[in-house]
Amino acid sequence: MFKNATFKKLFTLEPKSTPDTEISKPQNIEWISNLRVKALFLVIVLHASSPLLMDVQKAKVSDWLAADFYNALSRFAVPVFVMISGALLFNKEYELGSFLKKRLTRIIWPFLFWSLVYVGYGWYDEELNFNTDVWHNIMLVLHQLKYGAYYHLWYVYMLIGLYLIIPVLSRFVRNATEKEIQYFLVVWFIVIAFSQPYLSHFWPQVDVRYFTGYIGYLVLGYYLANKLPQKGLLLPLWIFYLICLAGIVLGTYFISESTHSLSTIMYEPLGPFIILYSAGIFLLARVTPYQIPQWLVKIRNIAGQYSLGIYLCHALFLTLLDDPLGISYKLCNPFISIPLTALVCFVLSFLLIFVLSKIPVVGKYVAG
Repeated sequence: MFKNATFKKLFTLEPKSTPDTEISKPQNIEWISNLRVKALFLVIVLHASSPLLMDVQKAKVSDWLAADFYNALSRFAVPVFVMISGALLFNKEYELGSFLKKRLTRIIWPFLFWSLVYVGYGWYDEELNFNTDVWHNIMLVLHQLKYGAYYHLWYVYMLIGLYLIIPVLSRFVRNATEKEIQYFLVVWFIVIAFSQPYLSHFWPQVDVRYFTGYIGYLVLGYYLANKLPQKGLLLPLWIFYLICLAGIVLGTYFISESTHSLSTIMYEPLGPFIILYSAGIFLLARVTPYQIPQWLVKIRNIAGQYSLGIYLCHALFLTLLDDPLGISYKLCNPFISIPLTALVCFVLSFLLIFVLSKIPVVGKYVAG
């Protein structure tokens, strides 16, 4: 259960501006708000379907294909979260201390709180063994905090690392020409592609660590939100999306079938397939017109405001819904039970974080 599982113009002087001053911004951020909540829900769909996906050798093919479909459908969620951060945060000039204090404290306190909650649950579920040795217990907790107390918390560790680089990387992005940004993204994509097992042996011993990891998604999000035109893209993007979705679903099925084990090659967030898939989804959200009822806009805004808290607590709800309530992919046909489980989990997580946020003094430290 507890699986642990950038720069040519960097130092160019800019026009003088006040700290945290907005330089430019996407013309309409409504689509970003919509996309954030969609991605949040799809993360839950991903985690609700993953146990069935991993049971590739025992599950019925029809059931396993449901998990494969919902995994492929939702695999863009985390990359899109990072792209949203790039689209929004790279538009400002930051005073270093102010940025780090504001951003890091906003995530570290909720992260520590929920990490300890998962440690407590691990003790309750007899996954962690505490005893009368105080030092042993302290080291056990510190070990959990170091490596992640639950499977989904890896995202927070990654996010902290991104926040440390954003004040530096954003200066490059704001001063770079469009061609220079394109150069960075092309090199990043090539490096990611050649880091895959099926291509890595073709790569020479060139040190390209500077073009790896999730920082590319930050730059990609900024570029797609601010630089590309919107007209004439809707139909091609829908076609591209459907091709990517079908390719990931079928590719995963046939590779897994041929190897007689689960293949995640096409699921990897730092892989060429998901990069292209996530970029297409991001652009599709930008160019698609939305007409949302006002009551739904209010719910969307609240859910978006507390997206971190919802993310942090949802894994616990998924566990508790499964045992003892029996609400999981096993409830009925997985094509129905997976999104149903995710919806119940989303609502419960939303309600809990909303209530916790209203607690005086401590609410903001646990709700995110």
